[in-house]
Amino acid sequence: MMKNKLIPISLLACTIACNNATNRQQEKENKPVNFGEDVTFLQKHLQNVVVLQHENDSSSRVVVTGDYQARVMTSTTGGRTGKSYGWINYDLVASGRYAPHINAFGGEERFWLGPEGGQYALFFPPGKPFEFEHWQTPGLIDTAHYRVRSQSSTAITYEQAGAVQNYKGTHLKLNITRTIRLLDNSTIAGKLGFALPGGLRGVAYETENTIANAGDSTWQEQNGLMSIWLLGMFKPSGKTAIIAPFRKTDNARQLITDDYFGKIAAQNLQVKDSLLFFRADGKARGKIGLAPLVAKPGAGSIDLENNILTVLYYDVVPQGRYVNSKWEQQKEPFKGDAVNCYNDGPLKDGKQLGPFYEVESSSDARALKPGESLTYRQVTMHFEGDRNALEALSKQLWHLSLEEVQQFLNNK
Repeated sequence: MMKNKLIPISLLACTIACNNATNRQQEKENKPVNFGEDVTFLQKHLQNVVVLQHENDSSSRVVVTGDYQARVMTSTTGGRTGKSYGWINYDLVASGRYAPHINAFGGEERFWLGPEGGQYALFFPPGKPFEFEHWQTPGLIDTAHYRVRSQSSTAITYEQAGAVQNYKGTHLKLNITRTIRLLDNSTIAGKLGFALPGGLRGVAYETENTIANAGDSTWQEQNGLMSIWLLGMFKPSGKTAIIAPFRKTDNARQLITDDYFGKIAAQNLQVKDSLLFFRADGKARGKIGLAPLVAKPGAGSIDLENNILTVLYYDVVPQGRYVNSKWEQQKEPFKGDAVNCYNDGPLKDGKQLGPFYEVESSSDARALKPGESLTYRQVTMHFEGDRNALEALSKQLWHLSLEEVQQFLNNK
């Protein structure tokens, strides 16, 4: 299988100075330290900022903005004074300016389109070398302001029409619809498939993402197809591990890519039985990818420093066509990853955009006729509480004890 070795946006925006991660450092720099302060910051610098919350429960909240392509910026389980889970690029947001190549505003779920590289790339103009100077995020998923179509206290729907040109020169006209919906406790339990253990606070939202062929001809594989690509940026800690479940097959290890930027150090990655552990401390850059034949729903993370468990649910089509974003002419352009995870870290020159870590998922790519559409959904859940409750939830989700996570993190 062709390896999908795309370069993450964190590395391509390396001219932006490192933002400090700890609360003490943020307070020293007068940067937001909780959800309420994040909302105030965003409202100061953006026009379209919406907070979703239940009328009878003000603790679970999500903040979104159409200014950044219907992006979920952050969420909390603790109301205005609660921890804020999404990583935000405060410097870039506050600047009010657009950066070259990519505007990495942050946010814990953003809407993108793939592929990035290859003969059907959306991020390179036709005929140009696959080099950084020619790399450009399409405005439709980088600078466009999405319009609100409908809104309630717990849900908001955005829409946007536009077009992209791929590396082959194919023009793809599309309509985008994206709904962000805050979930209640009963819906959360239904998504999990079991009752939430006591001692936990939770926040969860579902995004429903649709692209429709708005042109007059069918999208064809030989001219290039697109996928829906959802990327989340979260705050790291020295005691955070990404957890990614996978299908246990004889060749599973060959379908997991771990050398995007050189081999990941053994202490930072462990592949055991049907779980993958990946250190998420924001100190050593590395990326992993899981092919659709082995990827499973339920990738997430455990933060033992702040007692937070995050889990994402999404669909995987094992035999589906998944775009390959490697920066080259590809032999297998539709054998890419379904799930990716990234740990940020400094480059050789010491510059760093984060620190943050990412959990990403993608839809398969389909040949849509005029008027046909592809819908892809993802649910992001955060839970915060005492160790016993987190232990119970981790065992329910991944058959994983917190001691196993601690042992992995202690491996230095």
